[in-house]
Amino acid sequence: IEDETQVSRATQGEQDNYEMHVRAANIVRAGESLMKLVSDLKQFLILNDFPSVNEAINQRNQQLRSLQEECDKKLIALRDEISIDLYELEEEYYSSSYSLCDSNDLPLCEAYWRQDFATLSPESLSMPLTAAPAEQSVATSQSSTPSHPHVNGHGAGPTEHS
Repeated sequence: IEDETQVSRATQGEQDNYEMHVRAANIVRAGESLMKLVSDLKQFLILNDFPSVNEAINQRNQQLRSLQEECDKKLIALRDEISIDLYELEEEYYSSSYSLCDSNDLPLCEAYWRQDFATLSPESLSMPLTAAPAEQSVATSQSSTPSHPHVNGHGAGPTEHS
């Protein structure tokens, strides 16, 4: 039994088909809109999540500071070891019979420490390096050895055969 309507059966089928296409297109558009919204939210969260960005920055700063402190400690220990070794080598060199230094020459470690003290006190800037009493005692003890000028105060020492 057919119901009598104002439109024919073929026209009603076309209308239903068109309505399904429109609803499917609306569903697809809504899905794309939701995907774009999720993408925008992710981007906003990544770019504008200040607490986590600040936390990551603070954590990296802490790592770099600890690395810097570790490097500083190693450098200070290395400096101390080298200073001790240099002092021992200079003591050996200046006390040996091969030392050909001027009576005004200072051991490198003493000149270094004089330079450090000179930067600390303004009065010591006016005093020459060779005027210090410790250096004068070293200079007088070395003045009995003959001095031969060589490049950088170093050269061949007196030989055993001469």
